[in-house]
Amino acid sequence: MNKFAFGCVVVLLILLFFVVIAALGLAGSYNRLVRLQQAVDQSWAQVQNVYQRRADLIPNLVNTVSGAANFEKSTLVEVTNARASVGRVQTQIDPNKAPTDAAQLEKFQTAQGELSNALSRLLVVVERYPELKANQNFLSLQAQLEGTENRISVERGNFNKTVQDYNVAVRSFPTNFVAGPLGFSPRPFFTAQPGAEKPPPVQFNFGTPAPAAPVATASP
Repeated sequence: MNKFAFGCVVVLLILLFFVVIAALGLAGSYNRLVRLQQAVDQSWAQVQNVYQRRADLIPNLVNTVSGAANFEKSTLVEVTNARASVGRVQTQIDPNKAPTDAAQLEKFQTAQGELSNALSRLLVVVERYPELKANQNFLSLQAQLEGTENRISVERGNFNKTVQDYNVAVRSFPTNFVAGPLGFSPRPFFTAQPGAEKPPPVQFNFGTPAPAAPVATASP
């Protein structure tokens, strides 16, 4: 074999070596993105599970509270309507695949936030009813609801962490060269709702006008 042919073989072997290294690198990047995407979807399923747990508690809670004499019916209607709104939004989202559209996740979050506010108002109004505060069924439901709210906070935090890890990988060099062409796009986070730092307003006498202030009379 002459020197030219030998040189060509060496060059081809070097090129083949770099092609194999590049292919292995691309395969590794792809597999990592798949693992991170699966982690995001799994975390989303957990978020859905805890939100569904809360939704399942609400009918029993409403039935228990509605048995109290003269309970503010508008509060119960608000909770029921908010739960129905959440149900309508959830039917538009795959429970096993995290949203890729920020607007879709915001819509879901807004509906859940409205339900949280309605539940908060209901639990505050209950303070006016000693028979409910002594009702063991209500106390059990309240404890379960509080535990579920804590789990929601935990799972939302876990979801945001997995999304952060995934998004960093999607945008990082050189994985970003693989992510775009293969359909791996960044995922949206849960965000704090505007005004979330403020307690929900509570109005006890629903539909009842405030009593007129007494008119002062001149002393004789």
